Amino acid sequence: MSDAGRRVEYPTLLPASVPEDLERAKAAAAEYAVRRLRPGLRLALGTGSTAAHAVRAIAAQFPGGNFDCVASSRATEDLARGLGLSVRPLRGGDRFDVMLDGADEVADSFALTKGGGGALLREKLLARLSAERVILVDPTKLVHRLGERSPIPVEVVPFARPVLESEVAQMGFRVRLRLDREGVEFRSDNGNAILDLTPSTPLVDPAATDRALRSWTGVVETGLFVGMADRVVIGRPDGHADERTPSVPGPHATSG
Repeated sequence: MSDAGRRVEYPTLLPASVPEDLERAKAAAAEYAVRRLRPGLRLALGTGSTAAHAVRAIAAQFPGGNFDCVASSRATEDLARGLGLSVRPLRGGDRFDVMLDGADEVADSFALTKGGGGALLREKLLARLSAERVILVDPTKLVHRLGERSPIPVEVVPFARPVLESEVAQMGFRVRLRLDREGVEFRSDNGNAILDLTPSTPLVDPAATDRALRSWTGVVETGLFVGMADRVVIGRPDGHADERTPSVPGPHATSG
């Protein structure tokens, strides 16, 4: 059987440790973005290591800042509450001023691969409800096309997983069932499994790939985020941060 047709079990994408220079870069991106906030905003909080830096930066820069926060995962909610931030459940009619989140990849087109932390469905929902989506990354996350350095997470109903593994393999993806660090099948906060898909070549049209994957019964959501980045902040290990927007292809602001 070819690699495209064989399911390979790998641990969860969350690394046990991250080099110190990348942690400094993530912290620089988070601190830069958080300085743009003001107390009283409605905030959507993402999930993952860079989003966690943003939560810590909010608590440090705005102690008692009176933000109205909704988190995309139990892990982010626990971290935020532990640092004194007010976090509540999502409500009908909710809209957010700003969403702060990370990404596994940011393409030249500003399309994103997300879901390394397992919260892609909730992150995508909060992104759709947010007026401004600010994506915080270190330089290693910048790619020309999605699929160059990270697999594409797809959240699936556990019952449908065996069928979906076969179907998406026939689309040319190498399929990896996500496991947790104990080697047990990973479950999202929604109780679903995650398949990490590696394309045979980087994606030319991530929006079309997203539609094709979501057409299968049992696929809950994909980690392809197209048109959901209003600003990208790239942190550097020296403490500086470059800000990019879809209309400005290069960095246009730097902060030490």
